[in-house]
Amino acid sequence: MVGAGYWGPNLARNFRASPDWELAAICDLDVERAQHVAHSVGGVPVTPSLDEVLGDKSIDAVAIATPARTHHPIVLAALTAGKHVIVEKPLADTFERGVEMVEAAREHGLVLMADHTYCYTPAVLKIRELIAQGFLGDILFVDSVRINLGLIQPDVDVFWDLAPHDLSIMDFILPGGLDVASVSAHGADPLGTGKSCVGYLAMPLAAGAIAHVHVNWLSPTKIRQMVIGGTKRTLVWDDLNPQQRVSVYDRGVDLALQSKATADARASNISYRLGDTWAPALPEREALANVAAEFAESIREQRPARTNGESGLRVLSVLEAAAASQAAIGAPQTVATLNSKEDIPS
Repeated sequence: MVGAGYWGPNLARNFRASPDWELAAICDLDVERAQHVAHSVGGVPVTPSLDEVLGDKSIDAVAIATPARTHHPIVLAALTAGKHVIVEKPLADTFERGVEMVEAAREHGLVLMADHTYCYTPAVLKIRELIAQGFLGDILFVDSVRINLGLIQPDVDVFWDLAPHDLSIMDFILPGGLDVASVSAHGADPLGTGKSCVGYLAMPLAAGAIAHVHVNWLSPTKIRQMVIGGTKRTLVWDDLNPQQRVSVYDRGVDLALQSKATADARASNISYRLGDTWAPALPEREALANVAAEFAESIREQRPARTNGESGLRVLSVLEAAAASQAAIGAPQTVATLNSKEDIPS
């Protein structure tokens, strides 16, 4: 494991506890901090040398929990050394560097997995299952709120800090992933910190649907909620309600169209459906335990992880388009795609 800072201890604990893995070493330039993490998981070798870790032929994989600006060189070095890689979100600090990482993993035949932890929570796994089964019908909208009185980051704005969670979840649960062509984003810096502390992001989805994300470091209350509306049912995920994280409402608007020859939306009969509310039973398991298991299974089965490098790139492409939209005072900006290198921003 490379990086013993904020997220590293959580990864160390779960990889140490996983029956699929042996935690071989913790690598951090701050040896004292690495030793503290190693002691917390029962004792693991510690080193400040990444070269030492990558040169160890007994090590099969590397988990990277360092700042996003360092992901590109560390991931490329690990892949070149023949190691499978799981890397903390966001995948990289730019879309172009993320593409290089994904291509390197493909060339070396190795797994590159993005640690989109929320995607492996029991609640989000259930949401993905319900949408795939058509239980909600066609998706009409996704409205996500992630706000709290949070730590203002020194190197990224609120979009890059909080929105990757919501974007990665949407990419995971929506049929076809986060398939968006343009993004509009408005950010505000009312404290004069030099970066947006409050942000709103809107993305048109397929067939006229829309997704919206609200992120905020300045809210006195903490909210982690996503509302997903479909033609059949609407689902609400409240991550801060452990008694009922997922609720499904058989409520919505029905549009009974007249004959196709004469009817339009204005001539339709609109009715409101008021049915039952259902809360699925969810197993209790830490998301990172599922992450560790998925990483191992993808390597054994020689398949892409469910949150692979491409999913990380889709999140990055939206973040970069959001930054460009902010600079253009909210004007919609095209989202880069993976179809050709010409799509990669210079």
